[in-house]
Amino acid sequence: MAVQSGRDLLIKMDMTGNGSFETVAGLRATRLSFNADTVDVTSLESEGGWRELLAGAGVRTASIAGSGVFRDMATDGRARQIFFDGEIPRFQVIIPDFGRVEGPFQITGLEYAGTHDGEATYEMSLASAGALSFVAL
Repeated sequence: MAVQSGRDLLIKMDMTGNGSFETVAGLRATRLSFNADTVDVTSLESEGGWRELLAGAGVRTASIAGSGVFRDMATDGRARQIFFDGEIPRFQVIIPDFGRVEGPFQITGLEYAGTHDGEATYEMSLASAGALSFVAL
């Protein structure tokens, strides 16, 4: 696989609730993280005193983070509304030449910033709120 451009890692949100996904406007940096809790089942009988984990038993989570230039477009307005209404819509993360992750996410953080001699920026963080799917590209 060839080196990929970071700008091709896209975050898309469902704009209407019916699967109409649009790329979140103005993003300059994006990150997708997967995590899994472990369930420790170590006992006195564990071989050599090594920790044992129960396969498939931990809680799996994903988080998305993005930051960029505030553009005041439809996706900005939708993100604000999602946050204030406490909605949990579907999002997609497009990973170039790898695949697409899709599922429900809650916006857990939304920050706006700016300086007197610079552009207005924003940061957004999301937490998975249900089962995710992965489709290879």
